[in-house]
Amino acid sequence: METRAKENSDAKPKVLVAMSGGVDSSVSAALLLEQGYDVEGAFIVTWQAPWLPCTWREERRDAMRVAARLGIALHTIDLSAEYERDVVRYLIREYESGRTPNPDVMCNKQIKFGAFLTHAVEQGFDMIATGHYARVVREEGEGGGEHFRLCTGADRMKDQSYFLWTLGQSELSRTLFPVGAYEKKDVRELARQYGLPTADKKDSQGVCFLGKIDMKEFLSHYIQTESGDVYDTDGRVIGTHDGAVFYTIGQRHGFLVQAQDPFAEPLYVVAKDMEHNALVVAPAPLSEGEESGEQQTIELSDVQWVSGEAPYGVLPGGQLCARLRYRQPLFPVTLTEVTSTHATVIPATLQRFTPAGQSLVLYAEDTCLGGGIIT
Repeated sequence: METRAKENSDAKPKVLVAMSGGVDSSVSAALLLEQGYDVEGAFIVTWQAPWLPCTWREERRDAMRVAARLGIALHTIDLSAEYERDVVRYLIREYESGRTPNPDVMCNKQIKFGAFLTHAVEQGFDMIATGHYARVVREEGEGGGEHFRLCTGADRMKDQSYFLWTLGQSELSRTLFPVGAYEKKDVRELARQYGLPTADKKDSQGVCFLGKIDMKEFLSHYIQTESGDVYDTDGRVIGTHDGAVFYTIGQRHGFLVQAQDPFAEPLYVVAKDMEHNALVVAPAPLSEGEESGEQQTIELSDVQWVSGEAPYGVLPGGQLCARLRYRQPLFPVTLTEVTSTHATVIPATLQRFTPAGQSLVLYAEDTCLGGGIIT
């Protein structure tokens, strides 16, 4: 299949594609070339923990092979200092304070659609593109301007809009998600048709750019801790743990408790006392999604709306949905006390674990409206 851009009197924007060495970003570049865009690629070098195996050079080689196949330039952009400052340090601070960070959200906000986008514009590119499974829908706004909606990807199992809720109109106006309209199996087939060397490469896993790491081992290099006690909800010591900073609300494994009845219900971390290095564990009272009989409220800080304003009147009756974990089924919610940076969310059904620091993202049908950080 032809992949090089053709001469076009109606020149399309100049696009810098973030090419990670994976199949999704590879196909993104190929699709944009076929559509007539002026395309160049960029490999982003991020921070590497000194005790972890170095993988970015291998990933860059894959990106270089794809760029050579497509006949496009590939730039190498070193954002390691920005990544350490804005993602790694954030992750460590959040764990130290007993919260549950979302480094993938922060990576998108600060690196891909922050430092990388800024670099691309400074270098004369009109837009950037990434291999995210999401969609940007352009519409006519009031007064003749353009309005941009962030929508879910066509492949619901790969949809990554949850990690993109911090994007606003300025970012979306300069962003393309070429594979967002495809399912993963179709993206791999396109890669084969284009003859890309990454067609059958496995998907990357783990934390954005850091890969699949053992979080406990990672944190132990930066946070001094010691073992502590595990309590039940009656205040009795029933076990031990390796350090409260290593655990997140809702975690079921990694702590030791005294021998229990083999038919006893599993125990989950339901609270953390960072001052006393203690965990509180308990059985889950109800299955997630069950009616609890009591109104549950979730407070959000650092709220951001994709459109720039709170989403009242988006749907008849104002019915919205949300998720607080990637790939979690959407659940209906009501918003109250909404300001520019804060919102109170009332779920229609019980959400068992709502860890402080985690992202809660709001939707109206297939449109991602924005989100906030659980307090």
